[in-house]
Amino acid sequence: MAMSESASTGVDREARRDLSLMLVLTFATGVVDAGGFLGFDTVFLGNMTGNVLILGMGAAGADGLPVFSLALALVAFIVGAGIASLFLRSGRRGWSPRMTAVLAVSASLVAGTAVLVCAEPKAHVSAMFAVGMTAGAMGLQAAAARNIGVADVTTVVVTSTITAWAIDMYARPGRATILNRRLAAIVAILLGALVGALLIKVALWAVFAVAAGVSAVVVVCGHVLASASVDGVTRV
Repeated sequence: MAMSESASTGVDREARRDLSLMLVLTFATGVVDAGGFLGFDTVFLGNMTGNVLILGMGAAGADGLPVFSLALALVAFIVGAGIASLFLRSGRRGWSPRMTAVLAVSASLVAGTAVLVCAEPKAHVSAMFAVGMTAGAMGLQAAAARNIGVADVTTVVVTSTITAWAIDMYARPGRATILNRRLAAIVAILLGALVGALLIKVALWAVFAVAAGVSAVVVVCGHVLASASVDGVTRV
């Protein structure tokens, strides 16, 4: 009985850990998307739904829409997500050394974007490299989040989360259906976009530096906490 209760407590602790870390990554996505949309001419680097819509309008001949950079972001995101999914496929679900590696690469690519934008703030080629690197990083992150599997927290989009939150809120109004992880994910990406928009007034590179720093904290915390959890199970 004691071992069963201990195992249950461990699972609950891991679930809370994963939820917290994915919410922080959702915040980072909001920061990144603000930088992409405001700094790279209306390009979403994490939320691919927006890119697909704008790309469709651009393909129809709408004036002033950046078709190439949107297509680049979409392709880079798909490549990043595909590579991450293949790498994570042979490992266990949840936080693992492979998960740490994927998210570390993602954070490094965003950090590289900050360096690139700082070094060449007005160069078009540098901007395109930055779009590709960061969108690829968000693809890696999205695949990692899917592997971890926190319900309603994909870290890169909240449309389905808003839908589920609204349905539950109206069907079963109450504190539990309003104040939950779905609302937390919505607020997290909103606050991230707010912070990103404020940072871009300072410098575009600062947006990606902060996002990379936040992601790096998630990587370190996730790895350390997951290792401690495995050690605890081993001792039991």
